[in-house]
Amino acid sequence: MNSQKKVAFYTLGCKLNFSETSTIARNFEKENFERIDFNQKADVYVINTCSVTENADKRFKSIVKNALKQNEDAFIIAIGCYAQLKPEALADVNGVDLVLGATEKFKVTSYINDLTKNKVGEVHSCDINEANIYESSFSYGDRTRAFLKVQDGCDYKCTYCTIPLARGISRSDTLENVLKNAAEIAKKDIKEIVLTGVNIGDYGKGEFGNKKHEHTFYELVQNLDKVAGIERIRISSIEPNLLKDETITFVANSTRFVPHFHIPLQSGSDTLLKIMKRRYLRETYTNRVTAIKKQLPNACIGVDVIVGFPGETDELFLETYNYLNEMDISYLHVFTYSERPNTEAITMDGVVPINVRKKRSKMLRGLSVKKRRAFYESQLGNELTVLFEQENKEGFIHGFTENYVKVKTYWNPEFKNTLQKVKLTKIDDDGLVLVDLKV
Repeated sequence: MNSQKKVAFYTLGCKLNFSETSTIARNFEKENFERIDFNQKADVYVINTCSVTENADKRFKSIVKNALKQNEDAFIIAIGCYAQLKPEALADVNGVDLVLGATEKFKVTSYINDLTKNKVGEVHSCDINEANIYESSFSYGDRTRAFLKVQDGCDYKCTYCTIPLARGISRSDTLENVLKNAAEIAKKDIKEIVLTGVNIGDYGKGEFGNKKHEHTFYELVQNLDKVAGIERIRISSIEPNLLKDETITFVANSTRFVPHFHIPLQSGSDTLLKIMKRRYLRETYTNRVTAIKKQLPNACIGVDVIVGFPGETDELFLETYNYLNEMDISYLHVFTYSERPNTEAITMDGVVPINVRKKRSKMLRGLSVKKRRAFYESQLGNELTVLFEQENKEGFIHGFTENYVKVKTYWNPEFKNTLQKVKLTKIDDDGLVLVDLKV
């Protein structure tokens, strides 16, 4: 590999995948590859897959086709969750040369001897029970915010979820290493870090290769708050049973941790929560939201919810809908249930017809629009700080406040990757228009 080759990446799925793609891309750069955009002609295309929903699976083939349109001789590599769950299926996709599993993906460059296309896709994938090593990852350069991985895998056994099968047991980065990575990010003039993982509230388990907690998520938050050079730290999705009062209180008093929580609910019905094998009931969720709003009345609270789970009758769906409608939450991420192989739910009775799932999903997405609008309206007149992004989108520049209100103002390159104090004045269909902002 003496002459410089070009590599491009496509990432499906979550913030955790983005953090790992960025780390793997840096490994390629160390091997003298030049990273380019996915829509350009590359020698190698790496697709980081997801398997949370059926749609992510289906998109893989079209992404491979698009890569081959750019370069029919390109070497195509599949990594990520779907590559661990269904390696042979991906290897059979026309044009795919190499499929790497959960642990192998971080050593991808060592699997490339030359870039001659394989007649049959080659698979290197461990048994998921062997995926017990922690691989540190963080992103920078891809976006205004950096995604910092602190935890991987999950010990929960939710009946609809394939993530434990794709990523293995819950394990954590060492506190020392997380702080070192955060300091490294700070040197890159990145203003915001987003903490990410599969189940970040479980942080500390498996930190030194054992199952006990050497540190807790609360201790992680306390220590990250002291890292110099980072203006903002945002907690990504955290389970309601693992979001403790002490963490909420700490965020409320921190100048770095922002008032934004994304808390999976999945169902507003205790009946379904039990069948899903979630580790809480609705009362716990209500208590978390109440505790946040008591200390942080302007906090943004996002919710994950699944519609169409087996056994979800009209009555149980309305129980979820009405619960969310009454709750002081800010937006929803709505997932339409899809059958996943090797999960308990796939064998359950009470299958909800696809058309009903779609109808319920549409209802909840409509509720999300209403909730977000109400939250934005509640913020009008407030003076907040916006971290602006870097793109010129039809003459506007966009950004997010600390409590995750999306705003825009007229394009000015001087705003890129800067924090600006603004007064929220007017809502349009895309967010909050700030027409009077000047440097």
